Order: sequence, then C-alpha cells, then structure tokens
Amino acid sequence: MILTGEMARLNGEQQQLDDYQGHVVLVVNTASECGFTPQYEGLEALWKQYKEQGLMILGFPCNQFGHQEKGSSEEIGAFCQKNYGVSFPMFAKIEVNGDNAAPLYQRLKQAAPGVLGTEGIKWNFTKFLIGRDGQVIDRYAPTTKPEALAKDIEQALSAGQ
Repeated sequence: MILTGEMARLNGEQQQLDDYQGHVVLVVNTASECGFTPQYEGLEALWKQYKEQGLMILGFPCNQFGHQEKGSSEEIGAFCQKNYGVSFPMFAKIEVNGDNAAPLYQRLKQAAPGVLGTEGIKWNFTKFLIGRDGQVIDRYAPTTKPEALAKDIEQALSAGQ
C-alpha cells in the first residue's frame, strides 16, 4: 500500500497517510527557490477545481536538489501562502532520495520508476498521481505543468465512483 504510515505536516502535527485512502492523490516534492516553484499556482488551481470531487494534493518540501528549500517549516508555509495562496496539505521537509528517503517516496519510486527504469527523483516538482484504489497511476516529470494533469485527474476521479 502506497499511502500508509504517518508524516509530519508543516505545523508539526502528525498526519496518517491512510486518511487519504479512497481519494485521488497527487504527491509532489516541492521547493521555494526552484525554477518550477511557480507550479504552486497550477497545483493550487487543480486543488480548488477538484477537491470537492475527491482530489488531494500533498506537498513535500525537499532540499536535496540545488539546496532550493532551505527554510524552516514556518518559513516554507509562509512563503507558499503569501506567494501562491497554497491551501492544500503541506508536509515537513523530507528527503526523497538516498538512505534517508521518506518511506512514502521509497514506495512511490518503486511503484512508478522514472525514465529508463531509474527510481531516483531527478528534481523538484516530480509528481505522482495515485488512484482511489491506492495504486500509482503515473509519474510526471518536473517539467510537466500541473494543468497538463487535469485530464488524468478527471479520469481518476471518475473511476471507481
């Protein structure tokens, strides 16, 4: 099962990932000082458009790529809210690669390897779409803009209703 265990939210509270079972979930590793950071705007638009239908977007700040997420949880939260109005769930900073990779990301990478079958996350704003059944539907490159996922999200939301 992909969505299992618990992880800390930006506010320090623990969140059971099992709470998201039955939803369509978009998991994204994020950063505040990245060329892809403006994707927060598109992610927020998707969240507002589809949350009532069962979409959850989960943001996971990560500082493993070019040290583009240096801030504390409070700084990250303030940045996301002030600059992009982010209201979808954001989690505490994690690692997505290496020995200290969060178990969620270990499972995601195994379920949906990247280009040429490599598992490693290549950069910030890699996205994973998980269906209501808890299975990974697809993995999207950082260059894939959130709005390009709308059709896949709509299909996932209509499946299994």
